[in-house]
Amino acid sequence: MANKSLSNMLVEEQKEAQRAKDKFRLSVIRMLRAELQNSAIAKNAPLDAEEELAVLTREVKKRQESIEDYRKANRQELLDDLEREIEILKKYLPEQLSEEELEGMVRDAIAKTGAESKRDIGKVMGMLMPQVKGKADGNAVRRMVEEKLQ
Repeated sequence: MANKSLSNMLVEEQKEAQRAKDKFRLSVIRMLRAELQNSAIAKNAPLDAEEELAVLTREVKKRQESIEDYRKANRQELLDDLEREIEILKKYLPEQLSEEELEGMVRDAIAKTGAESKRDIGKVMGMLMPQVKGKADGNAVRRMVEEKLQ
């Protein structure tokens, strides 16, 4: 996704899915394009790359949060579809940070902010989140910060 915007990439991917007659992938791409369009309309301006990433991240997160509900309801067919959707959406996210990379970033942020206890989590998170946006799950980052500050 070097210099291509997510929206432009999705147009190409949609054409590809149509040619391949991949109805499931096509529906996921259309849904994501609609969400991007709705966000642009709400903003009353085109989205920049960071805002597109925020929409994509939000859509992945929504589906991940629904997984547990489907498990509890014993709805395996819906769970399978949801997992396929997440897999398709994650393809458009930037490469995720490894556990080691994230741990190094957490240590750096703690050192730079001078954090010493759990009271300082906000300072560390404030510094870290812009750096890891779209590359790591916020909850995982927070857990790691909490562990390091104990």
